[in-house]
Amino acid sequence: MEHERFMQESLKQMKQGESFVEPNPMVGYVIVQNQQIVAQGFHAQFG
Repeated sequence: MEHERFMQESLKQMKQGESFVEPNPMVGYVIVQNQQIVAQGFHAQFG
């Protein structure tokens, strides 16, 4: 299913912040429009 693919991409984005954001939580996101990812990113550093 498409939503699973989008969630996997969000988790992939999230892992890019690993070791840089503690003690904050790791966060990754994708923005989807018409079944296409139009933006993505992650929490990059503490603060």
